[in-house]
Amino acid sequence: MATADDLDRATDSQWDWVAEQTRTYLDSGGTKGHESNGVYTLILATTGRKTGTPRRTCLIYGKAGDDFVVVASKAGEDENPEWFKNLQANPSVGVQVGTRRLTARARVATPAERGPLWTQMAEIFPLYDEYAEKTDREIPIVLLTPQTLANPVP
Repeated sequence: MATADDLDRATDSQWDWVAEQTRTYLDSGGTKGHESNGVYTLILATTGRKTGTPRRTCLIYGKAGDDFVVVASKAGEDENPEWFKNLQANPSVGVQVGTRRLTARARVATPAERGPLWTQMAEIFPLYDEYAEKTDREIPIVLLTPQTLANPVP
């Protein structure tokens, strides 16, 4: 069960550029890496479904009410990203958004939610539409619902 406390001890993404962005974000307390050219990112900590080890990655996000919205695109590859597989096995996640940290519960958007959320996320990051064209899978949209009050970074 990942929580906000796992953000500092989690293993980074295997993709070097994502790991570097994640470390920059966390090392700055969330003041660097949260926003770039109007695109906002968060850090997501999940629990490894096989190892039980906390894992973290940096993802583009949008908002839907109080929920944070992320897309499990994996750049349009035919398999879902590992972080998505992890949260399917254990939906409790840690999240850092800018300088705030919280524990959240992850869930896949319902079919009724998916259409409007896809449109919103593709407006934020237009490459999502290209990624969707590259694969036969339906790219999951995930909502992260805060379970604890947002806290400043320690």
